[in-house]
Amino acid sequence: MDYSKEYQSKLCSAQEAVADIKSGDWVDYGFCTGTPVVLDAALAQRMPSLENVNIRGAILMQVPEIFKIESPEKHFTWNSWHMSGIERRAIKQGFVYYSPIRFSELPRYYRENVADIDVALFQVAPMDQFGYFNFGPNATYMADMCTRAKKIVVEVNENMPRTLGGFSDSIHISQVDCIVEGNNDPINEMPAGGPATEVDQKVAELIVNEIPDGACLQLGIGGMPNAVGSLIAKSDLKHLGIHTEMYVDAFVDIAKAGKIDGSHKNFDKGRQTFAFGAGTKKLYDYINDNPECMSAPVDYVNDIHRISCLDNFISINNTVDIDLFGQVSAETSGIKQISGAGGQLDFVMGAYLSKGGKSFICCSSTFKGKDGTVQSRILPTLHPGSAVTDTRANTHYVVTEYGMVNLKGLSTWQRAEALISIAHPQFQQQLIDEAEKMHIWNAANAHLNF
Repeated sequence: MDYSKEYQSKLCSAQEAVADIKSGDWVDYGFCTGTPVVLDAALAQRMPSLENVNIRGAILMQVPEIFKIESPEKHFTWNSWHMSGIERRAIKQGFVYYSPIRFSELPRYYRENVADIDVALFQVAPMDQFGYFNFGPNATYMADMCTRAKKIVVEVNENMPRTLGGFSDSIHISQVDCIVEGNNDPINEMPAGGPATEVDQKVAELIVNEIPDGACLQLGIGGMPNAVGSLIAKSDLKHLGIHTEMYVDAFVDIAKAGKIDGSHKNFDKGRQTFAFGAGTKKLYDYINDNPECMSAPVDYVNDIHRISCLDNFISINNTVDIDLFGQVSAETSGIKQISGAGGQLDFVMGAYLSKGGKSFICCSSTFKGKDGTVQSRILPTLHPGSAVTDTRANTHYVVTEYGMVNLKGLSTWQRAEALISIAHPQFQQQLIDEAEKMHIWNAANAHLNF
């Protein structure tokens, strides 16, 4: 069937596409690299005449034009499923808010709990011969979000990579109300980061030594997971599989080094499965039309039972802080929102349930505050207001440059002992003193010399 006539009949300008957005509407902006560009600019022109518009989105990779209008807080709210630095910095302006949820729950949440979305605006790859617009590396919850939208507007970008999955990776032209042809700007890149620091390298070495041939990997975002990926690419590991929420540049390096074939995966054999991808052009070029890469919705990828069915599952994630009870805060520091819950807990739990699986939470032992003082990431208790991303009952391995400990099943005094042993020596006595005050330091520890 030829869809060219239908395409032309739905083709319109960005201004026309957003013309019927009114005060009080709920608008979805798509996800990550799917965030609209020309549609956003058109809405920014209209926004000063509107009020109480509510917009959902996540992981912004460039500052939207609507953020730049005068007094944005008087006109709209931005409700983020997962914060990027752009969103985090805008919180103090009074119009950006985080929506706490496990990322894996979003497809069902849209299907069952979201009232009708007035307008959905998002970028897509060009329509194929069968009438489908691919979501690019953003399958996540997009298909389910579209089922709730009264009006769907797609912004076509010829540079959007076409990611293959088999289901929920595209939207058909019959479901689309308006088509806007964008500027075809390059897809926003997320830098892989600079060279690994000495701390990153030490943590990576400890983790890589725990990875067996044939393992299935999940890497979180950040310098340490990327350092692990770089070390894997240079290692002797082989027959690795990928099943990860976020596809990052490190996976491309590992694949090009010949370490990935997915032959040991219990399902989706031979395919690198992910819910979304963001990185450099190297990543976008690699996943484009690559049948080895499988884009799938986040309730499929992050499903704890599904993860647990993959043998030797290795989950590697960052944290902001961890306390002596083993509580992991990977999304806030006190009341300061940094990122979001994402799927970290799903992978922590799924990896532990996997046959031979391991979950690693990694961090530097210290960081420098704004005033230049060195501060410990291992705390007696989390800062007041900090969100607990991984509960103490779920935390498995914790790694700093000073070592690796397995907290699973340990009593409170054993946890305190283990975590203090991998804290920076400068803070160990202080942590011991605080542990004693909290009655989680056993007299038997007194002889230990850290």
